[in-house]
Amino acid sequence: MALYEVLIIGSPKIGQAEALTKQLEAVAGIFSLALPDDLAIRTATDFSARNPKAATVALYFGGAPTVHTDIVDQLEKAKVPIVPVVEKGTSVTASVPAEIAHTNACLVDAADTTLEALASVTLEVLGLLHQQRRIFISYRRSDAREAALQLHDELSSRGFDVFLDTHDIRPAQAFQEMLWHRLSDCDVTIMLDTKDYFGSKWTAQELGRSQALGIQILRVVWPDHSGSRHLSLSDTVTLSDADLDASGRLQPAMLPTIAKRAEALRSRSIATRHLDLVGRLKSEVIRIGGQFEGIGAYRSVSLTLPLGRQLEAYPMVGVPTAEMLNDIQDKAGKAGHGRFPCLVYNHIGIRPAWIDHLRWLDEQISSVRTLKVSDAGWELVEWDAK
Repeated sequence: MALYEVLIIGSPKIGQAEALTKQLEAVAGIFSLALPDDLAIRTATDFSARNPKAATVALYFGGAPTVHTDIVDQLEKAKVPIVPVVEKGTSVTASVPAEIAHTNACLVDAADTTLEALASVTLEVLGLLHQQRRIFISYRRSDAREAALQLHDELSSRGFDVFLDTHDIRPAQAFQEMLWHRLSDCDVTIMLDTKDYFGSKWTAQELGRSQALGIQILRVVWPDHSGSRHLSLSDTVTLSDADLDASGRLQPAMLPTIAKRAEALRSRSIATRHLDLVGRLKSEVIRIGGQFEGIGAYRSVSLTLPLGRQLEAYPMVGVPTAEMLNDIQDKAGKAGHGRFPCLVYNHIGIRPAWIDHLRWLDEQISSVRTLKVSDAGWELVEWDAK
């Protein structure tokens, strides 16, 4: 049975279900998930066949608020998240059942034929993408400060948490330590590739460390500049003279173009980093004589250690938090697999003080733990012996 399920109910317009399926299928492939074996997309007609143990989200397309209210009631009782999908400019309360009218709706443009934003929301609720949408802007202040500020505002207005060095590091904090901490927690790096970009060791390190962490990079190349060196990057936007004004600011029309290209890289970035974590964990477990048994819902991994202890590992991209630990404990409880849950992460770049905080959480909480992937083999041998 499928590990993930998407329920399309309500009143979708012609072509919307097909467009959403196309988007989800493309991203599922990045996560090595196949439709319908791993990710099933259902409608009201096969609602009764759904897997109650699968990670599930329902999308209620607004229109006639009395459509499929019986299904909404069942989903509410089962505590399945329901996302109202409403066309911009339309009243949410007049378009969806009263039971879900209080839920923050996903607003779509009438002319949007791709439904990329809705696909991202769907994957976030399923747990395939984390709900924090973080972007790091790497730039030379002397060359591209105004453009960086513009992108900060544009991306922030689209719901991204944007790291910009002039905005996000408070006085008295260790600048470089906080810089690498925030970088390690980002999904995409936007590189503003001006002629003097590599004139600073800091921007060169930001780019190199983004690549080392597996973060996808959107390179925005300034006019009359082919790049300082050959770079294997994720995507490139090449600006012309007409895309900048005399003061070096980006023309307004370029801002949504860059934002959409960054959004498109986000799922690939998270999938790549997640698969890297899984691969490294698998190698560590096999090295100590354990068994890697497969992948389950919420991207968890079932493990059996050499002496028989069973674990359910949840590889998490970015900086772990207490909220993530709580979420993993809840998911493990719902799954009912009876295995001890642990959060697996890459500690590279994370502040030492935050690592100490995670260590303290491990000492205080007995029902779930964190595990550095680099120390997995060493630590799991000790866990197995307890």
